[in-house]
Amino acid sequence: MVKNQRRKASKKDIILQKAAAMFREKGFAATSMRDLAESVGIEAASLYNHIRSKNEILEAICFNVANRFTTNMEGLEASRDSSIQKVETLLRFHIRQMVDNYEEVYVSDREWKHLEDPYLSNFQTQRRSYRKRFAAIIEEGIEKKEIKSIDASTAVLIMLHAISGIESWHRSKEKINGEELENNMVVILTDGLRKTV
Repeated sequence: MVKNQRRKASKKDIILQKAAAMFREKGFAATSMRDLAESVGIEAASLYNHIRSKNEILEAICFNVANRFTTNMEGLEASRDSSIQKVETLLRFHIRQMVDNYEEVYVSDREWKHLEDPYLSNFQTQRRSYRKRFAAIIEEGIEKKEIKSIDASTAVLIMLHAISGIESWHRSKEKINGEELENNMVVILTDGLRKTV
């Protein structure tokens, strides 16, 4: 029984990976369960043994990603690092997620609007809460004179948009490696925040 459950779980993981790739490439609306079954290499009817619907797949992808980001944020908020160090750690986490788990992160960032309630409302709330928590770290840094006096919400928006631009790095034929990309982006994004004496 346990082996069978493990087999089902791993098949579901494969389905989620293939779905993330297809949703990124074709978009959620244009991807059919038949397309997905073909990419996994099973009959469409067999797909329903592992997953109830296309919407359930999108829910799983979006919330898997959101929960990873939230767990990382919770650990960071509890740390004693300086605010600028916390921002750098957050940026590195975001960049690595975009490099290593690109398709899932892309889908959760672009296709979440296709979620249905109550999942849609829950996801929107989670996104808003995350951005506020990110902004609060910057505001704390401003108060402690570690970060320049800027609008924290605008800073978060700019940084997250810059990181979503890693999409073009993935498409590039000639590109620096992921570690170089991460280091370059962190320098560029944090130097604009760092308060100098």
